Amino acid sequence: MENEFCENKIECNADFQRSDSPDSVMKETGKTSYQCDICEKTFSQKCRLTAHSRIHTGEKPYHCNICGNSFSHKGNLTSHQRIHSGNNLYQCDICDKSFYQKGHLINHQRIHTEEKPFNCDVCGKSFSQKGNLTTHNHIHTGEKPYHCDICGKSFSQKYYLINHQRTHTGEKPYRCDTCGKSFSQRNNLIVHRRIHTGKKLYQCSVCGKSISGTSNLTKHILTHTGEKPYHCDICSKSFSCGNTLTRHKRIHTGEKPYQCDACGKSFSDNGGLTVHRRIHTGEKPYHCDVCDKSFAQNTELATHKRIHTGEKPYHCEACGKSFSRKYNLISHRRIHTGEKPYCCDICGKSFSQRNNLIVHKRTHTGEKLYQCSVCGKSFCQKGELTSHERTHTGEKPYRCDTCGKSFSQRHHLTTHIGVHTEK
Repeated sequence: MENEFCENKIECNADFQRSDSPDSVMKETGKTSYQCDICEKTFSQKCRLTAHSRIHTGEKPYHCNICGNSFSHKGNLTSHQRIHSGNNLYQCDICDKSFYQKGHLINHQRIHTEEKPFNCDVCGKSFSQKGNLTTHNHIHTGEKPYHCDICGKSFSQKYYLINHQRTHTGEKPYRCDTCGKSFSQRNNLIVHRRIHTGKKLYQCSVCGKSISGTSNLTKHILTHTGEKPYHCDICSKSFSCGNTLTRHKRIHTGEKPYQCDACGKSFSDNGGLTVHRRIHTGEKPYHCDVCDKSFAQNTELATHKRIHTGEKPYHCEACGKSFSRKYNLISHRRIHTGEKPYCCDICGKSFSQRNNLIVHKRTHTGEKLYQCSVCGKSFCQKGELTSHERTHTGEKPYRCDTCGKSFSQRHHLTTHIGVHTEK
């Protein structure tokens, strides 16, 4: 602070002119006379102590009358005002670039001179900017001074904090000018662009496959080695990818850092939030190339395509029946096991299917969602409404194979078949 220019020269000069002042005597003998009572730092001039004290008080008495920004020192305000006036006093004599602060010019000139005057006393690495050295030192000290005010996570660099905060805001400022896809990180956009250019810089030494990014190559190599170096310290489960471990740990902590800004619902991973947002936007980016039907999720499209291909990859090991959806196989298995995991919290009755429980609960609540468009009568179940509507349409879809008589209700056909069996 000793090299700071004086903000009130008249006041300082008056101090020097008082010959009977003990402070003046101390200055003449080369001793400092003004001491900060908080950090005990000393100054030769009172105005410098006044300026220094604002570090502790946070006071910023100098205001820009154009944009309202405030500053603790008048010199900083003067430099700032050059932004508005366009008055860049300091010009680089190599490239003619201009700056409104001398310090900015000095920093810039190191681009041309390649000077790196700031050296790390731990590893010897050099930097052209003092701020870069300060940030680098956090590697050695482990200091993480930048804290997320949403989830409390800390970072060693401000840049990392800014990137992290996008996980909460959902901001994706980096947009591909080819397909319009957006990304929260610049590096992800760079890697993504290689999809369009076909450029793959990295090659797997095991199988020769070309990969677009170093992180993707690292993940790919683990498919050959089977290595899973990332271990969960709670359940000991292992993963080949650090990001997968981070997401897994949220199962134990219950952490859901990704929040929808439309409805407030939270998710444990960014992918879940991305898919959820499509409920609000109506976006369905995955299109079936057979029937042009669109879906919000890639997995939904993959399942849908089985309608066209007839593929049923999920097989019941008890009876051999196959299903196109995994969920349908899980539900089917309960026929064999007798499991009924869905229990009514009112009467205790259990069901093998969740939908059956939902329908059952309406017997307690009296809720009747399905209404006949002809007479207005309401029903708890969609099947009941369908049966009822036949009283208006006269439809009789259930036909006796013996005599050809038709019925509107299945149970009527069942009763009728008994007539033939008795004979």
